[in-house]
Amino acid sequence: MATADDRRALSPAPGLHFSWLGLVGFGLALALLAVALVQARQFSLLREAVQTGDDYVVPMVFQAETEQLRLLDQWRQAVDERVPLDERALRLRYEIWVSRVDLLRGASTLRLIEAHSGYQQTLQQIEDFVAAADRALGPTPAIALERGFLGALLPDLEALTAPMHELSLGASHTVAEQMERRAVTVRQQNQLGLGLTVFLSLLTLAFAYTALRQVRQLRERRVVLEELAAKLRIARREAETASEAKSAFLANMSHEIRTPFHGLMGMLSLLRETGLTPRQIDYLRTATESADHLLALLNDILDMSQLESGRVALAVAPLDLRALLRDVEALMRPQASAKPLALHIDTDPAVPERILADATRLKQIIFNLLSNAIKFTDRGAVVLDVRTRDGSAGETEIVFEVTDTGVGMDEATLALLFNRFVQGDNSRSRRHGGTGLGLEISRNLARLMGGDIFARSRQGEGSCFTFRMPLRVPDDPALDEAARAPAGTPQTQHLQVLVAEDHPVNRQYMAALLETLGHEAHFSVNGEEAVQALQQRRYDVVLMDLHMPVLDGVQATRAIRALPDAALATVPIVALTADAFAETRERCLLAGMNDFLSKPVSPQKLAATLRRLFGTGAPAAVTEVLPPRQRAWGLGRALVDESAIAMALQAMPREKLATLVQAFLDQAPDTVQRLRAAVRDAQPLELRTNAHAAKGAALNLGMAGLAATAEALHEGAAYLPAHEIARLVQRFEDQLPATREAMVDLGVLRHSAQPAVTG
Repeated sequence: MATADDRRALSPAPGLHFSWLGLVGFGLALALLAVALVQARQFSLLREAVQTGDDYVVPMVFQAETEQLRLLDQWRQAVDERVPLDERALRLRYEIWVSRVDLLRGASTLRLIEAHSGYQQTLQQIEDFVAAADRALGPTPAIALERGFLGALLPDLEALTAPMHELSLGASHTVAEQMERRAVTVRQQNQLGLGLTVFLSLLTLAFAYTALRQVRQLRERRVVLEELAAKLRIARREAETASEAKSAFLANMSHEIRTPFHGLMGMLSLLRETGLTPRQIDYLRTATESADHLLALLNDILDMSQLESGRVALAVAPLDLRALLRDVEALMRPQASAKPLALHIDTDPAVPERILADATRLKQIIFNLLSNAIKFTDRGAVVLDVRTRDGSAGETEIVFEVTDTGVGMDEATLALLFNRFVQGDNSRSRRHGGTGLGLEISRNLARLMGGDIFARSRQGEGSCFTFRMPLRVPDDPALDEAARAPAGTPQTQHLQVLVAEDHPVNRQYMAALLETLGHEAHFSVNGEEAVQALQQRRYDVVLMDLHMPVLDGVQATRAIRALPDAALATVPIVALTADAFAETRERCLLAGMNDFLSKPVSPQKLAATLRRLFGTGAPAAVTEVLPPRQRAWGLGRALVDESAIAMALQAMPREKLATLVQAFLDQAPDTVQRLRAAVRDAQPLELRTNAHAAKGAALNLGMAGLAATAEALHEGAAYLPAHEIARLVQRFEDQLPATREAMVDLGVLRHSAQPAVTG
């Protein structure tokens, strides 16, 4: 990538670029101004050199001289006694000559020949002669025309011959000089025009050169910029790839760390129930607090990586808001009481009982805000106020406002508060831990919900964090109530359900579950059999396990969607899997599945899914729960998930559940042998298949310890070393008798001889 120095070198300084263009523009303006002045001067000189009528002066003077000679000749004939007097011819000739003389008094003639030395004298002589001759030859003669009168004036007329000739020559010389000057002027103007043409041509060439140079520089700069843009695109793709890899790595590592970490926390919980000395109890408390803190950091990192990669999808569903707030209060009150602090949660009566939102993410945001408030408040109170208000876009918003009486923040800290890794206390001696990701995660989640988080604070007086989001309520309250209706509601439709499941215990569990909901179950042990079964008879819905031999759930779904029979190809398909990850859900939906059920499958979840597909069915009510005395056993809580057992007891009687648990534990040694064979023969696919099947069955039957170990085997089959895989298989085998004992302690199984597990 180009550095900042490289970019500065490639781009000219803005001031220098502006000065260069300004100088060129100023020079062009001066040149054009000079050309305009020269052209104006040319026009003035030409106008002075060429005067209207000057070319006719010489002919007029010449004609006046000619007519004077003709008049003289006619005058001499009139004086000659031998020739008859032709008075008419003499008068005509006299009038013509007088008219020519009158033309010599014009402005053009005066301007041209006034410099002639005898011009005025000649005009005076002409005027004197005309005045004398007009007495007999004028328009109003005073005397009669006689030869004596003509003879008396003949010498005066002859005296005009020489001056008239001089005047004609002078006019000719003057006009010749004027024409010479005009020729010189025109020649000079031609030279000047040629010079201007050359100058403008050079200026045009200079401008063209400058323009071409600029175009070339722009082209070169564009090439450089395109190269930089290409490098930046490559760098951005590399950065995005690295970011995606980082996010995937963080997500995978967080997931991988969670599995042993939950085991660690479970063991700490078990250890707490054993007889310990006060010192050991103190050590255990410290270890538990550290583990909880580490788990919180791990959750923050995982959430941030998922938000960065855009893999966080909201699971919007109707929820009981006040029940959610009670859950948050129950989690927060021990932290507040330990300070001690007063914790108040006030909800405006106008806030609806049920809203549409992602319960998990909403609880996460409120939990983060309250946790921060309690963390930075040593005395006083922390208050969560929930109300509604009219938003700026005209829609109603729900507002969660957390106010504390803690240390508060200054303006500088407040401005950086929602930045990554920034905390309210950044000093080296800070008393409060954390990653500094909580508020950024909360704001990103809030914006994902269409809302936002704002903060205001004053140092030493406390802080107030406001989270607001659009208020959405369920569209059909009646349908929402139906979702919470107890079991026993008559089913309006009896469904034929095909279950594709390879594990026998899971098949028995699903049979009992569907029978409880009033549906008839049919089974196939792999995806290929499921496709064949669909072609042999009609089913209303298919419950498809994802991990099966021969043909897995995704491949089977694609094969069903490709069937030529439209009725068969469009049968509703619901995924069954122990993988509750967004990527798995997306893969199922892309393959053509209609919905997604994660194990353990409860009657409520299955009934709700069928209701979404067919509009019928209601979740079963809890038919039996474990007695409080039995739920108090510590070993049971570590290896057995009591909530899953309670869900199973909703679908079947206790005797049926005991039969399924016993069957799973009896088949477990064979599962161990298959796992060991897969490790010995280096068959990771076989290992993953068996581990996944064991995990799903264990989850459905509430055997959490075995399910966790099977999950670790399933996830680590591809990359863990063989000795680690073998260690996990050994752990699975070691957990079998402990799980059986836990089931006995919880009252699910009766005491009986345990089958030996051979290795």
